[in-house]
Formats: sequence, structure tokens, C-alpha cells
Amino acid sequence: MRKSGIAVSAILVAGALAVATPARAADPTVADVGRGYFEQYCSGCHGLGGKGDGAFVPYLKVPPPDLTTIAKRNGGTFPETKVAEVIDGRRRLAAHGTADMPIWGQRFAAAAPSPQGEQASSRGQIILFVAYLRSIQEK
Repeated sequence: MRKSGIAVSAILVAGALAVATPARAADPTVADVGRGYFEQYCSGCHGLGGKGDGAFVPYLKVPPPDLTTIAKRNGGTFPETKVAEVIDGRRRLAAHGTADMPIWGQRFAAAAPSPQGEQASSRGQIILFVAYLRSIQEK
């Protein structure tokens, strides 16, 4: 997935959120929706704030990284494409060893209501994760 593809998809997700509900101050942002997915799927290992301090850490062979420092570890730039590839399983991390971290792209695609919607559903959910992770980067 190219960076421009992520940006276009993020715009589509944001547009869908805007069209789906009337404009109100309390409407969720793309990152807010992504936070909900992160809390549901990732916080057990990565912690609610993404610091790598989740409840399952004592049971892991390799502790999860602090996800709030992704940009800092990449020269101050948040690598959207790389992050999306890690989440969806296209990029393997040595720290993950075998497939210890679930490959969310496959799981989200499997939950899609139709084969035609698999890729779009998976991509949309991953974009929400990426938006949230971008929003929690340390300055």
C-alpha cells in the first residue's frame, strides 16, 4: 500500500464518518474511531496508551514496543505505510518472531459481509488504526 493510497483511503473513511452523522461537536474523528479499535484489539499487549504496558506483557517472550515513539524512532516522520503493513501482516517484525501478533488484515477481511468487501473493510479498519497511532506520537 503506497502512502498516497493510505491518504486517499483515510479521506474516504473521514468522508464516510461525516456523511453518516449530522455535524456535531461530539462527532468522532478518524483517530477517535481508531482508538476504539486499538483499545479492543491491541491494548492487551500494547496498553491503553500504546506504551507497551498491556496486561498480557508478563506472558510475552518479547515485550511490545512503545507505539508513541514510532515517529521518533523514524527520524521524526511517522511511517504510515510501514505501520499499515505491520498491522495487516505484509511486513514482519523480528520482535514478533512467529505470528505472535495477530495479522489483523486477514481477520478484518474475514469479518467482511461479502468477498467484494473484504479488501475495503480490512483497509478501512487499518487506516483507522494508523490514524490513531499517528495521533498518539510524542512530540
